[in-house]
Amino acid sequence: MINDGFMGTMEIRHSLIEGYGVFAAHSIGKGDTVLKIDDSRIVDEQHPLGSADDPRHCDYLEAGKVVLMQIPERHINRSCNRNTYVRTIDGMRLVIALREIAAGEEITYDYCINGNGDTVWDCHCGASRCRRVIHSDFFHLPLDLQREYLPLLDDWFRQERAAEVERLARGAEDSARL
Repeated sequence: MINDGFMGTMEIRHSLIEGYGVFAAHSIGKGDTVLKIDDSRIVDEQHPLGSADDPRHCDYLEAGKVVLMQIPERHINRSCNRNTYVRTIDGMRLVIALREIAAGEEITYDYCINGNGDTVWDCHCGASRCRRVIHSDFFHLPLDLQREYLPLLDDWFRQERAAEVERLARGAEDSARL
């Protein structure tokens, strides 16, 4: 069990999605902060990954900043039926519950929200709406999913991809009027 010093306890254990996962040790309410992400390990030319560091645990943030995710967040698996999302508030990245999460349930999010890049991988989440093949860039998501995720985008992502976000928002408004 992990006490993250923020919202209580979580468990890291084997996941049916992939490898290890993070599981709620108690019920979590919709809108509650699940945990604060530790972005202290910057990866750059002066601080490269070490031989024991797994590049799959890197997160790509605002203005090209790269961080090596720490425990427990490095074990949060992605799911096409995610129950959390990440939001930056006052400079801290927080994992926030999108809905009620039961004790014992795996905590998941969709890595494509605020995602950039050209990484492609197979999904093993098992959700009924599983996309099977995942592309890391938000704007490669199906259009209906981009519209669903629009309110979850972080401010920095909205700013860096302003033209694309604006087109998407206009398109969502046009669809709502029809």
